[in-house]
Order: sequence, then structure tokens, then C-alpha cells
Amino acid sequence: MYRVVNTARFKKNNKPTIVLMTRWHAIYRCKSRLSKDIGALHAAKIQEKLTNHTIKVAKQVQKDGLADVKVAIDGIGIQAAKKWALKNKIQRISIQGPGNLGTKMKRQFLKTHSEKTMSHKTIPKPILLIGTDLPSISNFDLIQAIQILNQNEMVLGPSKDGGYWLIGLSNKLLNPLCTWPFSGINWGSDKVLEETIRLASLNQIDYQLLQTKNDLDNILDLSPWLDQKHFQLSASSYQL
Repeated sequence: MYRVVNTARFKKNNKPTIVLMTRWHAIYRCKSRLSKDIGALHAAKIQEKLTNHTIKVAKQVQKDGLADVKVAIDGIGIQAAKKWALKNKIQRISIQGPGNLGTKMKRQFLKTHSEKTMSHKTIPKPILLIGTDLPSISNFDLIQAIQILNQNEMVLGPSKDGGYWLIGLSNKLLNPLCTWPFSGINWGSDKVLEETIRLASLNQIDYQLLQTKNDLDNILDLSPWLDQKHFQLSASSYQL
């Protein structure tokens, strides 16, 4: 059963940053696999819905005083990203930059840790990275991840494709930033989670897993969500 959160404890002692990693929702800049099935325009509209949904969920956690929120975006320049962020009332925005997924994640951990340290001059706070391909993600998922980092050094949200939809690192792993979760892994394989867990065990890191979820990457992933009230895809957004 879900446990009631002590929000005061988060506010005073261990308020983390949640970094949303997303792609710009323009045709041919996102959802390449889904684009092959339903067309680039409809795939881009779905990406926009997914991004907006994830931002809404994260903002609620921020509104409750449990975390700060930042968006790291790919497929768009920094000036355009800042205009989009201003329009959508996103206070912190950055560009993911070049490299594979591991390089991009490592960069966001480093940048976010540096920003927090410089602005607050305090001990490092936990940082969580989440993807924006999850129609089912809720504020309860994020709060649970935050709670886990109060007791464990790492938290992972497994995805059905063998990767993960969330990774969170505790203060201990951020100062200095550990490098093993971001190197020596084949990011295009279905062994990403398995290899990350192996490396965590090898480095004697205590971790905990969240609920397994399914990223929305191709046409088969769409079917469970077409009629869900929490994430409706209108007919105009999804046509073959």
C-alpha cells in the first residue's frame, strides 16, 4: 500500500531535482520507429502529448514542494527551447547535447549537480532522470522514487524493453559523480537494465526497483492507451 509522504522532511533536508529528458515534438525529430508505422506528423503529436503529460505530473510534485523540476531537451536549439520553456512556464531548461544515451545522462547529472551546488552552496541533493515516453506515469511514481533515495543509493524504473524509464542517484553517488552507470553499456540493446544492475552489484551499490512500465515507442505500444482516461489520444492525433 502507498505510504503517506512527510513533505516537510523533503523540503528541509533532501529536496531532489527531477530532470525530464525529452525530444522536441517536430516531424522527423522524434519517435522514428513510431513514425514508420503511423507517419511522422501523428508520431510528433503523440510525442507532444507524452511530453506535456510528463511535465504536468512532475510539476505537481514540484507544487507539493517535494522536488525541483528541470527539462533537458533534444532536437532543438537553446534559444528556441527557452522560448518554449517560457511559454509553458518551465523555469529550468537545458539542451541534452551530443553523444549516446549514457553520455547525455551523465552530462545532465553533472550539470544539474553543479547548478544546485553553486546556487545553494549546500551538500548535494539527489537527482532523478526520467523519460517522457510513459502515458501511465503519475506523481505517485515520482514520489515513490524520491522516498527510495532516502534509504538507497540508486533507484531504477524498469521498462519492458530491457531498459529503464527512471534512474535516480543519491547524494553519495553524486559527489563525486560515479561513472560506472554511463559507460560500457550497449544502449541500443535489451540488456541495459540488466547490465546496470550488474554494475551496481559489482560496485556494492544498494538499489531498489520501481514498477515495470512500457515505453511508447511503436504501434504495438499504442493499444493499451488509446481508450485510457488519463491519457487519451484523439482520432485526429492517431490515424493510419
